[in-house]
Amino acid sequence: MAVYTDVPDDALEAFVAAYDIGGVLACKGIAEGIENSNYLLQTERGSYILTLYERRVAPEDLPFFLGLMDHLAGRGIACPTPVRGRDGEALRQLCGRPAAIVTFLHGMCVRNIEPAHCAALGGAMAAMHRAGEDFPMRRRNALGPSGWAPLFETCRDSAGGIAPGIAAEIDDELAFLARHWPAGAASGIIHADLFPDNVFFLGGRLSGMIDFYFACNDFYAYELAVCLNAWCFEPDFSFSVARARRLIAGYRAVREPDPGEIAALPVLARGAALRFLLTRLHDALFPPEGVLVGRKDPLEYLHKLRFHRGAAGPGAYGLDG
Repeated sequence: MAVYTDVPDDALEAFVAAYDIGGVLACKGIAEGIENSNYLLQTERGSYILTLYERRVAPEDLPFFLGLMDHLAGRGIACPTPVRGRDGEALRQLCGRPAAIVTFLHGMCVRNIEPAHCAALGGAMAAMHRAGEDFPMRRRNALGPSGWAPLFETCRDSAGGIAPGIAAEIDDELAFLARHWPAGAASGIIHADLFPDNVFFLGGRLSGMIDFYFACNDFYAYELAVCLNAWCFEPDFSFSVARARRLIAGYRAVREPDPGEIAALPVLARGAALRFLLTRLHDALFPPEGVLVGRKDPLEYLHKLRFHRGAAGPGAYGLDG
């Protein structure tokens, strides 16, 4: 989340007047994240999140994202629900941007990740995968393998300023993944960005998942690989086998991956690490000016990628093949 577009008071009040949520009491920008402009909106009826869609969100994908949140919430998944205006529409325009209001979820993201958090995440992730099985819309993963090389080309000439030799290392990894990326694994709707700042806990229990604006159709095991990267490393980049075991165990309690999915995890984890290395590298090299936005270190994912390269198999993650 971030703030790219400033919303004047009169424009906000006119926008909110289209909904049956009462008048505006307060509206505060949210600095976390990097993709859209997000505000905590407080009205006479309660708290909401107002999002103006900005950078990597294509307008034609918005019906998918909003429809998916409606679908998942209707099947018991704790996620934001789009708020519809009096005209029945959830998507409209604000300050020249597509915009929507969604419900507010209570809870906080965890700063000190414990194995129990990973177990809860695994179960919630699997439940989300199950709930999305009958969602009728489809969206390809625009930041999947076919998108990595073109994204890197935008960064290649300047990448050495971030870390000497990184361009050659990325070239090698792209070539490896092109040869070894799995085919035919079980797939369906995934969140694709289940980082700790997108998962809330309340009273020790997982209370919800937010920010579905990278959701797409892809391998379920790729989602597990993203979470191994995001949840199972210590600050010194050592890998926490205890967290990984609980993450997979929590997932297996709801949906059992087939052996091929587990066997593919080292390669999928390499791909997930490269994906976030590339997007962070791009954002570090081409930062937008004059906005309130959090910055994320691309080298974090270079360290993680190097760990995955040394993983001989699922056993490196504390798992049976």
